[in-house]
Amino acid sequence: MPDLADRPTLAAFLRARRERVRPADVGLPTSGRRRTPGLRREELAVLAGVSVDYIVRLEQGRDTHPSGAVLGALAEALRLSDDERVHLKRLAAMTSAPELCPAGSAAPVEVPPTVRALVDRLDPTPTFVIGAWFDLLAWNTAWGRLMAPVGLLDGARPNLARFTFTDPRARTTYLDWAATADEQASALRSMALDRGYEPAFATLVDELRQVPAFAERWSSHHVVEKRRGTKRLQHPTVGEIRVAYEVLLPPDEHDLRLITWLPADEASDDAIRRAISEGAALRAV
Repeated sequence: MPDLADRPTLAAFLRARRERVRPADVGLPTSGRRRTPGLRREELAVLAGVSVDYIVRLEQGRDTHPSGAVLGALAEALRLSDDERVHLKRLAAMTSAPELCPAGSAAPVEVPPTVRALVDRLDPTPTFVIGAWFDLLAWNTAWGRLMAPVGLLDGARPNLARFTFTDPRARTTYLDWAATADEQASALRSMALDRGYEPAFATLVDELRQVPAFAERWSSHHVVEKRRGTKRLQHPTVGEIRVAYEVLLPPDEHDLRLITWLPADEASDDAIRRAISEGAALRAV
């Protein structure tokens, strides 16, 4: 049975965010012994304009109805990003009225025909579709030929997060592995609000938490989902490739992410073309 003890809660998020903020970040002195590098509860209380006792009750889950003003003050004091502020508000709503925040429906195992047709028509631009917990659900010929040699498509149900954290080849493939790992753990943490009660999602997270690199990132409660950026890949036959990715959300299919990879420079364009061509030759043989 999956361990769901680490479900997302307002208390856990506030504790993790407080421990992340360094005193120097908010203009406080750093002298004196500290059990953690982050803010003390009394320091957060002063910054947010609330009592220390109230911070304790929030972090222990004994107060589940903070006002909007208090949430705003905490967000400012903790230097939360826009994504983290949204996450904070959702956690507060879920904590105070869980019956109004049902978990999302089970992630789809089938990609709608129109989305699949779009993926195919984007060929030769490498394009793929992932589900709610990073299962690879569909890809076009270009992406398959490009990524099959690195081992990403091995197994009955390929999964991006599982490959990143459990397959040694991932650290060679992703030249900025730490950044990719940060992004994926953060995206999974964000999804946990909707998916934490679903056995399949919880099973994946429990599996990944056995890997120290994931467990550390998961416990930080960092939440963000990047939908545009650049990745550097080391391909086994054509060398380094830089791709500019775009993450698209198909309407009415909130669990799906359609992701396209465009060459970030001329050298990468040439390398991608050669990798796809070599992939075609291997299939022909």
